[in-house]
Amino acid sequence: MSNRETWSNQSAFVLASIGSAIGLGNLWRFPYVCYEFGGGAFLVAYMFCLIVAGIPLLMLEFAIGKKMNQAAPGAFAAVNKHLEWFGWFAVGIGFVICTYYSAIMSYCVNYFVYSFGLAWGDDPAAFFNERVLGQTNNPDQPWELGSFRWPLFLGLLVAWALILVCVWKGTRTVGKVVWVTVLGPWALLILFVIRGVTLDGAVGGLSYYVTPDWETLWNFNPAPGEVGAHRLWLAAISQVFFSLTVGFGVMIAYGSFMDDKTCIVKNSWIIGLADALTAIVGGFAVFGALGHKAAADGVPIEQVVESGPGLTFVTYPEIINGLPFPNLFGILFFVMLSLLAIDSAFSLVEALSAAVRDKFGFTHRKANLVVSIAGLACGMPYMFGSGMHWLDIVDHFMNFFGLSLVVLGTCLVIGWYYPASIMRQFINDRSEGTISIWWDIRIQLFIPAAIFYMLGFEIYERLQSAYGDFQLRGQEFAFGWAILILVFLASLVLARTSTRTT
Repeated sequence: MSNRETWSNQSAFVLASIGSAIGLGNLWRFPYVCYEFGGGAFLVAYMFCLIVAGIPLLMLEFAIGKKMNQAAPGAFAAVNKHLEWFGWFAVGIGFVICTYYSAIMSYCVNYFVYSFGLAWGDDPAAFFNERVLGQTNNPDQPWELGSFRWPLFLGLLVAWALILVCVWKGTRTVGKVVWVTVLGPWALLILFVIRGVTLDGAVGGLSYYVTPDWETLWNFNPAPGEVGAHRLWLAAISQVFFSLTVGFGVMIAYGSFMDDKTCIVKNSWIIGLADALTAIVGGFAVFGALGHKAAADGVPIEQVVESGPGLTFVTYPEIINGLPFPNLFGILFFVMLSLLAIDSAFSLVEALSAAVRDKFGFTHRKANLVVSIAGLACGMPYMFGSGMHWLDIVDHFMNFFGLSLVVLGTCLVIGWYYPASIMRQFINDRSEGTISIWWDIRIQLFIPAAIFYMLGFEIYERLQSAYGDFQLRGQEFAFGWAILILVFLASLVLARTSTRTT
């Protein structure tokens, strides 16, 4: 497509890609996983996986988009006409993730409002369960749908309105919005880091964060209760894939909008390191604040660190309560979370929207409206009292299995069928620096081997026990494997649907 739109400048492309990579996972998932898997040892494993696997995958996806001049479905169809479904599967996984990302944005919007009066009071956990979720306690049976939460629904409408505005005219609006949604959170993050590391008791939390447990890196035969090296490395590489937004079709779409002067190698390094730096810096803010809370409560830090929603909507409000000017810090904190979430959300929407435009010839506005309305509808189950339970399960299956399968398939298709040497030459022809045959080896062998190991270990774990605290295999199938199968079937249907006529 010779008339395909391009980024207004390289800065817009780089900021949009960084914004897609930087998200909520940098602020709550990364610090928690780092803590759970050996602190500094995890940092070593994470940086190794970033350099060996993450950044090469960024180069690969940017190159696929630029080479084929298409979003993911059209790009894989250009490799082989029978592979269009695989591109739809990639953007489909991203779309499902976007539906619960928008739900998390809804929670952030509500907590932004609550921050003005510190509505969560002295017991944020009870407030979260009773006021936000409408539960007197956390249900042991997530099959109970719970009541429909109207404040969350209103927050969801706000979230999708913001997403739609950001992608309304494609790269023209995205290129402008990212200056606020990327640089804004960084300015606020620096503020929280400065405040977090200067709190009383912060040293205890920071020492947990940066003190390495080096033995964990090679301890493949751990004693009961210890973290083994296999879990550490699996956690590191999965965090890299998730954080960089590789495997969702996003970076393929963004690559298809690059002009001929954009350097693939240099910008991949900039984007990958910027994402890692955000996560690492965010960890100082998080663990400084957690150390302060542990010291204030007189408990070990292990008892105040939680993951996911518990950290975001329970522990953080508890920490904010103990800060000077808590209302101001609460408002700023949830503004920061919202900005982090919206970058990743609208990039996932743009990946599917670009695919729809390429396939059916829709205008930007029509494609964005169709995708946004579908996303709003699919996000409705998360608006009930049990929504957080469903969100947790869908997050696990989409990110671990869906994402891993897409990355694996991409490496096999481009690494062996295309093959990698041709794509490497394409990258080198459009870059200031060059990559060697070592890049081919990583795409063809190292990354697929790591993913096979990840999937095999996870399947073994699931055969031993069901996922999560609920231990419900029926639920695991219904909201895990079934959604993956539905995305696969939808991908086949879209691939077989006739293309645009204009």
